[in-house]
Amino acid sequence: MKMLRILSAGAAQAVVEPVMAAFEQEGHTFKAEFGAVGAMKARLLEGVPVDLIILSSTMIDELIVAGHVVAGSRADLGRVGTGVAVRAGSALPDVRTVDTLRGNLLAVTKIVCPDPAAATAGKIVMSALERLDIKEQAGPKLKFFPNGYAAMNWLAGSRGALEVGITQNTEIKANKGVTYVGPLPDELQMKTTYSAGLPARAENAEDARVFMARLTGAANRAALAAAGYEFGD
Repeated sequence: MKMLRILSAGAAQAVVEPVMAAFEQEGHTFKAEFGAVGAMKARLLEGVPVDLIILSSTMIDELIVAGHVVAGSRADLGRVGTGVAVRAGSALPDVRTVDTLRGNLLAVTKIVCPDPAAATAGKIVMSALERLDIKEQAGPKLKFFPNGYAAMNWLAGSRGALEVGITQNTEIKANKGVTYVGPLPDELQMKTTYSAGLPARAENAEDARVFMARLTGAANRAALAAAGYEFGD
């Protein structure tokens, strides 16, 4: 069997890996890389060999228009919101309203999140801070990471007081070292749909299509929901 090479947004790692494990039981082999959507898109455009790519739906559509992803191959995993996390065992701040979130973010010593230069969640964090009118005050507290997984791993291992993380819900719920506090208030949410697509240069398109169907199909819907994906209008 041919190796299946995957480039994936970190927000999909928690659901992609179990499907990979099932395929490996069937004899397939993989080379997978997870990270911020901007970084994964750049890898594709650099010419890195890839058979399946998972990014935001907006990026997949842009790549289809540019001819880098096969038209008609897009398959959606679902929508993901952005949430707040603390180190496991820490007190849970109130993040249910704009006012309580603003007050608690002003009180913390550090805010960890993905780098807005490459990651969807990082851009959402910066937008939220701006809309809360605390971007300037929060600036010195921000600590950026290449992706949400790296941010959550750092938070899980830190021993600092009053530290929070903000990233995609799927990246929080996949890390047992942190606790999911709750979603950003609706006024600050910018939910992202993540989608899989077949790169135009894919060498193993047959297995990639089977993998996409299993990842996004009805039989995997419960696993996607448990990981933090939402469906419907």
